[in-house]
Amino acid sequence: MPTGTIYDLGAPGRRGVSLPSLAGREEELLALIPEGARRREPPWLPEVSQPELVRHFLRLARLNYGVDSGFYPLGSCTMKYNPKLNEQLARLAGFTGLHPLLPEEEVQGALAVLWELSQYLRGIAGMPGITLQPAAGAHGELTGMLLFKRYFQERGELERRVKILLPDSAHGTNPASAAMVGFRVVSIPSNERGTVDVAALEAALGEDVAGIMLTVPNTLGIFEEEILKITELVHGAGGLCYFDGANLNAYLGRARPGDMGADVFHFNLHKTFSTPHGGGGPGAGPVAVSEPLVPYLPVPQVVKEGERFRLDYDRPKSIGRMHPYFGNFLVLVRALAYILTLGDEGLREVSAGAVLAANYLKEKLKNTYKLPYDRLCKHEFVLSGEGWGEVRTLDIAKRLIDYGFHPPTIYFPLIVKQALMIEPTETEPKQVLDAFCRALEEIAREAKESPQLLREAPHTAPVRRLDEARAAREPRLRLPRP
Repeated sequence: MPTGTIYDLGAPGRRGVSLPSLAGREEELLALIPEGARRREPPWLPEVSQPELVRHFLRLARLNYGVDSGFYPLGSCTMKYNPKLNEQLARLAGFTGLHPLLPEEEVQGALAVLWELSQYLRGIAGMPGITLQPAAGAHGELTGMLLFKRYFQERGELERRVKILLPDSAHGTNPASAAMVGFRVVSIPSNERGTVDVAALEAALGEDVAGIMLTVPNTLGIFEEEILKITELVHGAGGLCYFDGANLNAYLGRARPGDMGADVFHFNLHKTFSTPHGGGGPGAGPVAVSEPLVPYLPVPQVVKEGERFRLDYDRPKSIGRMHPYFGNFLVLVRALAYILTLGDEGLREVSAGAVLAANYLKEKLKNTYKLPYDRLCKHEFVLSGEGWGEVRTLDIAKRLIDYGFHPPTIYFPLIVKQALMIEPTETEPKQVLDAFCRALEEIAREAKESPQLLREAPHTAPVRRLDEARAAREPRLRLPRP
């Protein structure tokens, strides 16, 4: 079976398609291209037949691992199976054929989708305002921090409100989002139970604090039991509360950020609401806000007047656009389809199944691997790969590939040494969870008896262990021409 790049296939003169002859018009066509834009030599393209081309890309596709092909227990990034019905709906010609510059009168159906989704997301968040524009979770974080900034700017407090408090159990992109807007990040430690140290939080509060960014539940998979006290303390000091919604799968349909004191909350529609997640996109990170921040939301807002929808740009205090046009529209279509299909009870079943699966795995594995925080978890939990001599967490993860499983998140959160962060989601049956446990238990036995086996894993993957550090520091992004 051929391997390597497409340049290793074919032979000079082979073609996958036949193009019409130029019939002597080369000079005429060249005249249309400015001299400085013309090639000096022909492009270096592979010369392959159509069967070779098709087989090459099918072979590459089979090498990919995705949630449609197997269990994907990536902690902190809900990687659950997405119903194909929602994919079909998002591909309807009435959606895919729309041009974003069409007048409002001709896109009333699309505006209705955006408006209806907004109503549902506002209800799920328990918050009065929302924008669908952000294209991902981190983009939602950036939007939230810009809303913080505009809020304090309007109040004349921006010069002194310079700090964002960030628990050490927060999502990894939070500090970068706050820093990009110009805030200074102050870390708040966790206590022995894996939640925010409230005494340390109180000590850090003051008139220079703009707010706090909380991941709920946190990246240990633990819900902040004192969430109401935390938000009350921050509000009492004049600050705002941002909730990172990446872990909404843990309490979907059961609790609302607005009721807990959130001022800004971002959704990850590509994690919680049915869009294939991974590979760089597409994504959507709508942001819901409390009443004081509604005037600052991005424009335009979709509003309903009678039976007609229109785009409202008359928001003089808005932070402006965060995305061209209306956000990642087809991701939003999928999310609305997911919500309408499941309904209230179905959404509650999502979080129930996710929490049950995570606690089932935790209890089965905690006697084999170190469990730093032995508590009831929500949708995910964190084990430690410590205690196996020369075997590291990376070796355990690589060996899992040989057992047919995608590894979980490793080395995050940073507050757990040799972390293995596991999120099973609600979409995996018990048989898959049991098989995953058996694989990790067998790997633990191997770590004791044959540590070198793990240190050289994977053994059955298309490629063996890569030098990941070198790949990041010395990337080869272009195939050298022979």
